[in-house]
Amino acid sequence: MLSTVAERLYWAARYLERVENTARLVKVYTNLILDLPDGVNVGWYNLVELNSCTETFEKRYKNQTERNVVKFLLADDFNFNSMMSALNAVRENIRTSRDEMPVETWEQINELHLYVKNNVQKAISRSNRHEFLDGVIQGSQQVNGLLSGTMSQDAGWEFLRLGRNLERADMTTRILDAGIAAILQESSTSEPAANFTQIVWGNVLSSLSAYVPYRKAMRTSVKGEEVTRFLIEDTYFPRSMLFCLNHMQDASSKLPRHDKVVKQIAKLSKQALKEVDHTRRDQSFRDYINDLQIGIADLHWCYAETWFPEQA
Repeated sequence: MLSTVAERLYWAARYLERVENTARLVKVYTNLILDLPDGVNVGWYNLVELNSCTETFEKRYKNQTERNVVKFLLADDFNFNSMMSALNAVRENIRTSRDEMPVETWEQINELHLYVKNNVQKAISRSNRHEFLDGVIQGSQQVNGLLSGTMSQDAGWEFLRLGRNLERADMTTRILDAGIAAILQESSTSEPAANFTQIVWGNVLSSLSAYVPYRKAMRTSVKGEEVTRFLIEDTYFPRSMLFCLNHMQDASSKLPRHDKVVKQIAKLSKQALKEVDHTRRDQSFRDYINDLQIGIADLHWCYAETWFPEQA
C-alpha cells in the first residue's frame, strides 16, 4: 500500500471520530449546564480551552458566549478543529480513497455532509441542538458500522483502526480534563453544592456513552476517582484509554516496520497505568492527564515517521 493512501485512510478515521466526538462534547456540555444547581459558574469557554483553540477563537470572537463557542466548535470554517472542518476533511480523504473502501462509504459520508451543511446553523440555539447532534452521532456511527461490517480486514483497515483509536483516546483524556477543570473552577469560587461533582462525572460518562459499562464494571455509584480509573484503565470499554492503546498495538503489529511504534504504544500504556491518586482533584492530576495527551501526540508523530514519511 502506498504511504499516501495509508495516510488518507488514517486521517479519514481520525476526522470521522472527531466529528462524532465534537457532537458528543457539545451535547453533554449543554446537558451539564442545564443540570447544574443555580449559582454554579461553569463557562462555555472551557470547551475552547479543552480543544486547545483559544488563540483561534480570540481572533474570531470578542465575547466568550455560549452562542459564539457553539458556533466556533460546530460551524466555523476558520477553526480547523470544528465539526464542519473535520467533516469536510473526512469527505475529501474518503473521496481520494474510494478504491480502498466499500462503495456505500462515499454515499453515506455525502449524506452526512449534506445533513450537517443544511442544519448546522440550527444547532447554535438550544431548541434544535440535541436533535441535530443526535443526527450527527448516528450518521458517524453508521459510517463506522459500514466499514466494520463490509471492509476487507487488510492493511487499509488497520490504518483506519489506528486513526480511530488514537482520536478516541485523545478525546477521552480531554473530556476527563474538562470534568476536572469544571470542578476546580467551581471550587475556586465557592463551596460546591453537595451533588455538583456527581452531576459533572455523570455527564462525563454520558458524553462517552459509558454510564452502563461503568456501572457493570465498577459496581458502584458515580464517583470521581472510579470514573477516572474506569476511563483510563478499563480494557473492555471501547473508549477507555487502555482499550484504545491495546487496539492500536494490535493494529500496528500487523503492519510492516512496526517495532518502534509498538514500543511507543507500550511506553504510553505504562505511563497511563503509573501510580496516581485518582481521588485528587487538583493541578497535579490535570498535569498527569496533560502528559497523556502529549504522549498521544508523540504517538501520532511516531506513526508519521514510520508510515507517512513525506508528511512527518
